[in-house]
Amino acid sequence: MGKIKFTDNSGTFVIENPENYSGLYLPLAGEKELKSSITPTLAGDSKTDQNHFLFEPVSIENLHNNKNGRNFWCLINGSNMWSVSGASAMQEAEKFSKEQDESKIEAGLMWQKLTRVSKKFGIRAEVLSFVPVDENIEIMYVTLKNISDNDIDITPIAALPIYGRSADNLRDHRHVTSLLHRIETKEYGVEVAPVLSFDERGHRKNETTYFVYGSKDDGEKPKEFYPTNQMFIGEGGSFLMPEAVRTGKTGVNPGTKIQGKEATGAFAFRNIKLKAGEKTGYIMLAGVTTQKDTIESRTSLYRTKVNVIKCFEKTKKHWKDKVNIDFEMNDKAVDNYLKWICFQPILRRIYGCSFLPYHDYGKGGRGWRDLWQDCLALLVMEPDMVRKMIVSNYGGVRIDGTNATIIGNGQGKFIADRNNITRVWMDHAYWPFVTTKLYMDQTGDLDILLDKVSYFKDRQSLRGTAHDDEWKFEDGNTQKTVGGVDYFGTVIEHILLQNLCAFYDVGEHNEMRLHGADWNDALDMAWERGESVAFTCAYAGNLKDIAYYLRKIESTDGIRIIEVAKEMECLFRKGKELYENPYKKQQLLSEYSKLCCHNISGEKAVLKISMICENLEEKADWLMKNIRENEWIKEDDNTGWFNGYYDNHGKKVEYYKKDDVRMMLTSQVFAIMSGTADEKQIKAICNSADKYLYEKKAGGYRLNTDFKEEKFDFGRMFGFAYGEKENGAVFSHMAVMYANALYKRGFIKEGYKVLKNLLDSAMDFENSIMYPGIPEYFDNDGRGLYAYLTGAASWYMLTMITEVFGVRGELGNLVIKPALLPEQFDKDGKAAIKLNFSGRTLKITIHADIDNIQDNNGVYNKIIRVECDGNELESADLKKVVIMKKRIEEMSCGRCHEIDVFIK
Repeated sequence: MGKIKFTDNSGTFVIENPENYSGLYLPLAGEKELKSSITPTLAGDSKTDQNHFLFEPVSIENLHNNKNGRNFWCLINGSNMWSVSGASAMQEAEKFSKEQDESKIEAGLMWQKLTRVSKKFGIRAEVLSFVPVDENIEIMYVTLKNISDNDIDITPIAALPIYGRSADNLRDHRHVTSLLHRIETKEYGVEVAPVLSFDERGHRKNETTYFVYGSKDDGEKPKEFYPTNQMFIGEGGSFLMPEAVRTGKTGVNPGTKIQGKEATGAFAFRNIKLKAGEKTGYIMLAGVTTQKDTIESRTSLYRTKVNVIKCFEKTKKHWKDKVNIDFEMNDKAVDNYLKWICFQPILRRIYGCSFLPYHDYGKGGRGWRDLWQDCLALLVMEPDMVRKMIVSNYGGVRIDGTNATIIGNGQGKFIADRNNITRVWMDHAYWPFVTTKLYMDQTGDLDILLDKVSYFKDRQSLRGTAHDDEWKFEDGNTQKTVGGVDYFGTVIEHILLQNLCAFYDVGEHNEMRLHGADWNDALDMAWERGESVAFTCAYAGNLKDIAYYLRKIESTDGIRIIEVAKEMECLFRKGKELYENPYKKQQLLSEYSKLCCHNISGEKAVLKISMICENLEEKADWLMKNIRENEWIKEDDNTGWFNGYYDNHGKKVEYYKKDDVRMMLTSQVFAIMSGTADEKQIKAICNSADKYLYEKKAGGYRLNTDFKEEKFDFGRMFGFAYGEKENGAVFSHMAVMYANALYKRGFIKEGYKVLKNLLDSAMDFENSIMYPGIPEYFDNDGRGLYAYLTGAASWYMLTMITEVFGVRGELGNLVIKPALLPEQFDKDGKAAIKLNFSGRTLKITIHADIDNIQDNNGVYNKIIRVECDGNELESADLKKVVIMKKRIEEMSCGRCHEIDVFIK
């Protein structure tokens, strides 16, 4: 990890000569729409959405191929061209030689500072890049210092090429869309306002303006402008050898208007003479707006050094405050990596899955599963906004138990699918309750289950197997009653509907149908006969937990009955004869789905909570027993695992043969997490995973063994090279969930091994080649791919807090039950976490007698003392600390409260 060095406890790091490594980039964004990526050479793009890119869209391959990134040139002594980003023909040629510039990146949450030194020319440049919290403007602040003994004559020239249209036009109509450009130079910069948004399905008048403005850091205007690519690079030139810099040619004045050209925010400043040791600075502002007449007033706020630095400090503080979780263990580097992991769920909220250079997830936004899993992290870091988010998100559930697959613009807004493809992911109904359960435990707010929300409605019906031809677009996207009014049901009605429909949606082996895929999107070629045992386990666990929380409502609030849609009554049928007959279950689900195909009656059925709970528990017990009896694969007395799937030929996917072992990690995770696997089976699973899936060099536990076939009766993943992405890579998300499941069931050392391997692999920079954080997966070379935007980060953070430190809510009460191993404590036997709980800031420190806990698997004999702000608290339970919600609410909100737990 030695390449990355941290300079504080807030995740700030430095790395020397970072341009010598491929694929490094950082996110830059505020809380508005602008989303940027930036590399050590200032490459990367910037956009507000798929249709409005300020800089040219880039993928991971473009980062090293494209040369038209952000740049700032110095024409030195009239003839020498030097780029502060290192993107010049000369600097490219000198790379990896003794003539290469010295460079360094210092970076933190949403900011980067590049330092580049040219000994040849005696100049040092610093480039600070960030996006103000409340602006759609990216700021690039360049400072130049003469580090030689002689005066240097410099003509400074900024160049930020403006793409100014949809990513779709990168190849489709690239030239034609440039003809729509209306370019104008202003006193401080270049504006580009295309007249149309080009789309053959229907062209629209464009309302968006893209701009690049600049000034000397004392407010001085640019001297002249080069507002088109051709004008800047010249005939035969390039962005590595632009004519405007090479020749110092005269540009155009403010007020120049040009039509139909590719645009560049390029301009030269007045020639200056820098004396030895002297500094100067320049500010570039690149942005997007639909209010063209405000560009001058907005950019004038960032025209001087004082204002830019003030804005930068405000931006740093904003993101530091947002990531309000701190770890203090035995390794400061680990603490700082965890800071970045805690930042990643915030990045997913901003960027979705598609707006950083690894954008293989398509055209932007988050999917259904992402939305709910990211809420897990937000519950810990930004809890105030989560209740409303959870309730409104249930509005994406259809009355047949499926859901909208893409989140629209604005909270609670959903669309069916960007490609109008009818597809059902069979795991989607599992995640909402998982998130809601954590919310109820963190807050004690059981009333959320009784909030009412509408259902989503579109043309898809009968769980993705048919279309509702009576539905029309003008009917809107909310489920209607036969009376034509929007239908509303409680949150618990939505939860019951999702999970009960899944119970009946089974295949020929009486496991839940795979449909279009489950969590693993690449298991997408077994629609007809595929089944997911893995998520049958998961839903069984959900059914038990739903019953638990319903009983809590009954005991704490005195509520004995709830209402559900009249049509749902059939879903509560029970009995072994029904459960054991897949055909009867399918028939019942079909009966229900047809009742709800278009509009529903709007009538309600009143059900006893006690009856519902018994029904759910009976169904869960049957599911788990069935899986234990029919899906367990035994190699010997010490090794075994669960089959997790059936393919499109109706055959078991996992098995043990002497020369052919097929095992998948996902199948084991949900068997353990749900309680389906007993303790003996968990031990056998751990042994098998260590034997067949674990590879330290690859980063830990692979997603599956090598099937050695292109198994296209199951999913596209088998077309991928083995060890890449879903086909057997160390896939961080499922690996972390494996750790979480092991911790939950008391297998602490085994869970720690999973977490440690992932983090060690990420921190091994020479192999992972990634900035701090956790990637989606590690490839066969150990490189971390798809940085930042992965659901693994939410689960890693949650596992560290709720399982490793054991700090979690139980219906609003604070519980502390640590599962730390000796190596996680510092030399004084302390490990601490700082976080918010119930609106209070808490620093919880675990004090251990290191000498006496070497071999106890992280399970302590007893808690010997608990203190809060120096005052001893009573603790009736020797295994865990419970601080009641009332006691937490009595704590003041304006300070950090210290809780010390002494264990032995």
